[in-house]
Amino acid sequence: MKIAGLDIGGATTDLAVVEFSDSGDIKNIRVDYEYLPMWMEKENLGNVIKNMLGSDFNDLDALGVSMTAELVDAYATKREGVLDIVQKTRELSDIEMGFVGQSGILEPKEVLGKPLEVAAANWIATAPLAAMISPDCILVDTGSTTTDIIPIKDGQECARGRSDLERLATGELVYTGLLRTNVATLVDRVPLQDIWVRVASELFAITADVQVVLKNIGEKEYSCPTPDGSGESRTECMQRMARLVCSDLDVLTEEEVEELASYVYQKQLERVAEALLEVAENNDLDEVVVTGLGMNLVGREAANLLGLKVTSMDELLTIEECVAAPAVGTALLMEEFLRSKLFNENI
Repeated sequence: MKIAGLDIGGATTDLAVVEFSDSGDIKNIRVDYEYLPMWMEKENLGNVIKNMLGSDFNDLDALGVSMTAELVDAYATKREGVLDIVQKTRELSDIEMGFVGQSGILEPKEVLGKPLEVAAANWIATAPLAAMISPDCILVDTGSTTTDIIPIKDGQECARGRSDLERLATGELVYTGLLRTNVATLVDRVPLQDIWVRVASELFAITADVQVVLKNIGEKEYSCPTPDGSGESRTECMQRMARLVCSDLDVLTEEEVEELASYVYQKQLERVAEALLEVAENNDLDEVVVTGLGMNLVGREAANLLGLKVTSMDELLTIEECVAAPAVGTALLMEEFLRSKLFNENI
C-alpha cells in the first residue's frame, strides 16, 4: 500500500509518500516540500501537490491531509479556508482521502459538517511519532514559522488547548520559527556599543537572516523569500539586520551586527523556553523530543536552557523526514484509519 501524507501550511506544503507492507510495516518514505504562500497563491495548490507527487500520483492507494493554511488572510474565516482546501485536494483524485482532525482522521463528508475539527490539527499527526520515542515527553516541533509544544503522557497527547487560540494561551503554540519570524516581534531594543537601542518596527529582517549571520545555516537553507527581495548571502543578511536599528554596513561593523543577531537569537530561545517551561510544569514532564526544521537550533537549545533531557526524532526518522514530520505522521494515521475501517467492515 502506498499512502501520501500532506501537511498544507500557510507558507510551505510538505509531502510524505509512505509505502507499507501487507503487515503495515513501513517499507519506504519519500519526503518533499515546496514553498507556497497560500495567502497569494492558493489557486496553485493542486498543481504544487501534483508536481511533488510526480510519478507516485497514479500509484497512490490513499491520501491523508493535515493543514494550517486555513489561517492565511486570503480567507475571511478558518471555516472558509478549511472548506476551500478540502475542495482543492478532493479535486485531485477520486482515491480514498482523509483529513487529520483533533480526534483522528475524518472523511471528507465529516469535515464538511465540522470543518473546524481539522483546522490547525497537524500536531495531532506528529505526536504519535514522538510517543514512539518516549511515551512521556514534550514534543517540540519547530518549523519555519511556528513552534508546537505538545505534552504526551502514556503514549497519548494531552494538550490542554485544542485550537490555535487555546494553544497560544497554554504555551503549546509559540508563533516563532527558524526562518520566517519578523525580528522586530522578538525584541523592542538591542544592545549596541554599550548602549540600548530601540528597534524599528518594520519587516526589515527575519530569523533566517539571524541564522545566516551567525553561520548556523547557509544560503541554500534560507528557503523563504527575503524581506527586501535581495539575496541570501551573509552580507545581504547583515544588511537587513543593520536596518533593524535604522542603520547599514557603512555604520555598523560585522562584529556589531553579529552582536545584534546573537541577542535576537537568545531572545527567541528564551521565548520558546518560557512556553516550554509552562507546559513542563503543568504536566510534570522533563523529557523533550525535538523535530522540525529548527529542531536543533531552536527546540534543542530552548530545552537546554531549562536543563531538560532532549532526544531528537532523528532516532526514528531521517533528518529530512523530521522536517516533514507532520506529513509523515499524517500518512501513518491514514494507514491506521484504513486498516481499522477494513477490519470493521469485515466483522
